[in-house]
Amino acid sequence: MPTPVLTIEPQNELKFKVDFSGLFEQGYTTYMRLINPTTDTVLFKIKTTAPKKYCVRPNSGVLEPNSKVDIAITPQPVFVDPNDKHKHKFMVQSVIAPEGKTNIDQVWKETSPDQLMDYKLKCVFETPRGTNLNDAGDVPAQNEVSKKRVAVADDAKTPSKALSFPKSENAESDLQKATSEVILLREEESKLRHENLQLKEELLRLRQAGGDGRGAARRHSYGPEKQAQAAMMPWLATAVAMALLGIIIGKFLM
Repeated sequence: MPTPVLTIEPQNELKFKVDFSGLFEQGYTTYMRLINPTTDTVLFKIKTTAPKKYCVRPNSGVLEPNSKVDIAITPQPVFVDPNDKHKHKFMVQSVIAPEGKTNIDQVWKETSPDQLMDYKLKCVFETPRGTNLNDAGDVPAQNEVSKKRVAVADDAKTPSKALSFPKSENAESDLQKATSEVILLREEESKLRHENLQLKEELLRLRQAGGDGRGAARRHSYGPEKQAQAAMMPWLATAVAMALLGIIIGKFLM
């Protein structure tokens, strides 16, 4: 297998943030930089062992000589299974573009596996306290987190004691239900964002089609209604989030 020509930053691992329950931190994005220090044009692809848990943009492309590109890796609002935490890995595949070849897809199809240059990185998950989830045991249970918060409020001897989590079984059950609702909300919001992104990418591809007759026909089918739907996606996600969070907060205040 050829020696990789690309320089990867970071070199060995990608770090992601998770909360104490093992849920990916919402809105946190990790970046990976690819650098082509050579005088050749290089094609690249980004692959992962957990494709449903990460959104990678761009996940493929072309690097001109002496150029670089930043890859944004955004985790989805899902749990990191303690049994699978060592299985999350990323791989950068690259190949030097043949001279005179302009069809990138055809180049990848014609390239044999022994011609590909692979570069692998492992994933590291960090909790809010900076501990490494890969080295630690299972994440603390939700009730243990609640007890710690209550103890902090008691030590402070401030009105925050009234806001500490109740120790009754019913209160813990309500907290678990609220947590589940928040998780469902995040998953729904993630789906809406994905649909919005897919609509935008489809619109971009149609615009790039230029004067192609078939591209024009597809742009026609993708009319104002689809564009309006894409524009409304972020507002719809925000409205759903605010409504559900209002219901959850209301449960705690009652």
